[in-house]
Amino acid sequence: MAMKGADEVGERLFLVLDAGTTSTRAMLYDDGGGRRAMSRAELTQYYPAPGWVEHDAAEIRDRSIDCARAMVQHAGGADRIAAIGITNQRETIVAWDRSSGEPVGRAIVWQDRRTASRCEELRAAGHQPLVTARSGLVLDPYFSATKIGWLLANNPEARALGPRLAVGTVESWLVWTLTGGLHISDASNASRTMLMNLESGQWDDDLLTLFDIPHAMLPEIVDSAGEIGKTRAAIFGRPIPICGLVGDQQGAMIGQACLAEGAAKATLGTGAFVLCHTGDRPVRSANRLLGTVLAQVGGRRSYALEGSIFVAGSLVQWLRDKLGIIRDASETEVLARSVASSGGVTIIPALSGLGAPYWRPEARGIIAGLTHATGRAEIARAALQSIAHQLHDLKSAFAGDGCHWNRLRIDGGMSANDWVAQDIADILDLRVERPHDVETTARGAAMLAAIGIGRFASLTEATEMCGDVDRFDRAMGSEGRCERLGDWHGLVA
Repeated sequence: MAMKGADEVGERLFLVLDAGTTSTRAMLYDDGGGRRAMSRAELTQYYPAPGWVEHDAAEIRDRSIDCARAMVQHAGGADRIAAIGITNQRETIVAWDRSSGEPVGRAIVWQDRRTASRCEELRAAGHQPLVTARSGLVLDPYFSATKIGWLLANNPEARALGPRLAVGTVESWLVWTLTGGLHISDASNASRTMLMNLESGQWDDDLLTLFDIPHAMLPEIVDSAGEIGKTRAAIFGRPIPICGLVGDQQGAMIGQACLAEGAAKATLGTGAFVLCHTGDRPVRSANRLLGTVLAQVGGRRSYALEGSIFVAGSLVQWLRDKLGIIRDASETEVLARSVASSGGVTIIPALSGLGAPYWRPEARGIIAGLTHATGRAEIARAALQSIAHQLHDLKSAFAGDGCHWNRLRIDGGMSANDWVAQDIADILDLRVERPHDVETTARGAAMLAAIGIGRFASLTEATEMCGDVDRFDRAMGSEGRCERLGDWHGLVA
């Protein structure tokens, strides 16, 4: 695609804020989907106790705005920005004081497992059927509701605020900050809280009562596209409309043009998240998958089934930061290719428990099959192999709910690793497609912003912003696949 200069007279761009788990970024897109520039800042990870994961909400706010300002300057000023789209880590919760606009305590991150025992109590009391029937989700500390309940029970400062306390997911926090007081959440993010009714698209009174969460502290649920609000003039020099909001995994689904019923994608980032489009009605899974809103446009919701793997790229980060086996994530591909196999080493990457389809928050990681011949290459290769193993089990679960994949589109940082892409094709025994630009999460947010500002009339029209793909087809024989999966299932069972 031929790129026009960002300073060409009359051209207007889309600014996307992508507030992820390990970093926050701002990107510029043209209306053809071309990514013009990016600014990135890392986010500090806090681990105050085993299983606890926190972020500094003020750091998320400040670094997101800094990155956005850099992109506005790159574009040539705020008048060159047609609209803003925001995409974000989803189930993470932020609490803040409506009066001061400052956060109360740290954000509790989606990976956090501190409410595992509370979820077990609720399951034992027989509440799982209600939660699944209303929200489409399973009782697990992954989701926002028990995190909010924990905050209210354990943070005296939050409780003392009374009606001044506001709680929301990360996009809600950023919109409040950017607009100076608009408290909203889009339906895709709200559907991940375990508090939204999938059928009505509103907060469910019975779920609020179950988790003892006052309705007044929660945001209004709105569309994923439209003129949602405008930024305060002081932030970028003039107001800019915010026209797209979407959770990161739904954003990637849209950015991959997975808009037909049955289309599936996997985003390989800190975790790995698979979504399959299920049309305009929510599906209740019989295989512990999650019903979720894909997007809400013009008051109409589309839905997906989702399987969430908690640990993917964060396992590579752990190899780097805790074990010192690698200096950079890119080394894992070189190491994986340097040996013919993992030498029998298998890794169960349960650093934050196991997500779908197992839902075992108490699980802990395992490295099995070590011998004197095991070196850093075998361990690195086994770490990468664990992604395909988990995706294989999800593929079986989706098939059990009637979602049969004939291909899988992948994106996210780890998908740039050709070895990983090929290994997924081999273990899943199907074609894998990867876009040339793997930043599909942000592109999805840009597409929604383009719809919200009126550039496109629908998501189907907005697929003009999607690009070309690379393809990976199965090259492994059935014997090697069965051996690998046999070792995996012997440990994860």
